Amino acid sequence: MTTEKTANQRGAARLAAVQALYQMDLAGTALADVLAEYEVYRLGKEIDGDVYLKADPAWFRSIVTGVVRDQKALDPKISDSISEGWTLSRLDSTLRAILRAGVFEIMSKPDVPTAVIVTEYVEIATAFFEGDEGKLVNAVLDRIARRERGQPGQA
Repeated sequence: MTTEKTANQRGAARLAAVQALYQMDLAGTALADVLAEYEVYRLGKEIDGDVYLKADPAWFRSIVTGVVRDQKALDPKISDSISEGWTLSRLDSTLRAILRAGVFEIMSKPDVPTAVIVTEYVEIATAFFEGDEGKLVNAVLDRIARRERGQPGQA
């Protein structure tokens, strides 16, 4: 059974994973370097007056390493679920990181309810964007959850 504290730490791990994936995509940071940076210097730490939430380091690591390992399988699923006329490369780097992490969890974490995964990543999207990106994340993750798990993931 997941406790509230564990759930909050998983949510913080998801947010940190999205930030780490974004950093890797934008700056080309190596996997080992980004994992070490976040685990040693960011997760649960204060940096320049900003306090990073305490996150489940194992959950963080599993998302980041899983997305990197499985990206060639994740990206086509996302591309097939985006509106016609759009490509994954056309999306903002942060949005790509959110979708990759969410799809990874849908595919690889069957013990986590679909609705939890979708809701968490929609919340991350709305924290980063003011437009319809949260709706896009909801729609894409919901489509993939229906195909992969046979169930909706409505946020």
